[in-house]
Amino acid sequence: MKLVVIAGPPSAGKTAVVRQIVRTFQDSETIAYLKIDVVRAFEDEELRKEFGIPARKIYSGDLCPDHAGIMVMQDAIAWAGCEGAGILVVESAGLCLRCSPYVTRALGIVVISAISGTHAPLKMGPMLSLADVAVVTRIDLVSQAEKEVFREQIREVAPAIDIIETNAVQGTGMRYLMRRIAGMEEIADPETIELRGVPPLGVCTVCVGKKEIGWQHHFGVVRQLEGADWIFRGE
Repeated sequence: MKLVVIAGPPSAGKTAVVRQIVRTFQDSETIAYLKIDVVRAFEDEELRKEFGIPARKIYSGDLCPDHAGIMVMQDAIAWAGCEGAGILVVESAGLCLRCSPYVTRALGIVVISAISGTHAPLKMGPMLSLADVAVVTRIDLVSQAEKEVFREQIREVAPAIDIIETNAVQGTGMRYLMRRIAGMEEIADPETIELRGVPPLGVCTVCVGKKEIGWQHHFGVVRQLEGADWIFRGE
């Protein structure tokens, strides 16, 4: 099967993009859908009812949803295979700007709303920089000048990324994305799939349960207010 991983900020239009993918391929492929969210999600129920496709969801709870996605990816591929799926679409909640949900041998799609602000792409880390395609939604609500600025901001973060501008609800401008999916290679061996990029390296004492405020009470990777422009990089 082919593996498509979709991420993006909340309410960017990720599920609208999923609907366009299902509408395009449902006559030629069985499409399986997995939604990864934190505490509640309804997209799987809606897509199952609307299109009759196999759909599931998992909740990450106190885990980062991208962390949870990597944990269950092999299980999801096995489940989709049992359903006879030719395409597995995984939609991440997209809440972590440090992590990336994308894996090798998959098409990584980031969905960004054009009305999120012209500087929004500059605030996104691997969720944007490690994606293959950026789908910019709600372009009918911004001016041509704003679209051009938004496009250049995306290019600054991810120079080689393919950019598709669309009103995802109506599906305008989505033909190129569908051609990318149609031309994808299928997964040969799930054991060869790995996380793209480098996972977070700065695990801190807050991550393991310390609740006191102030860097004086913590150790490992600590941060003071002075030097506010300093960004921790693991390598």
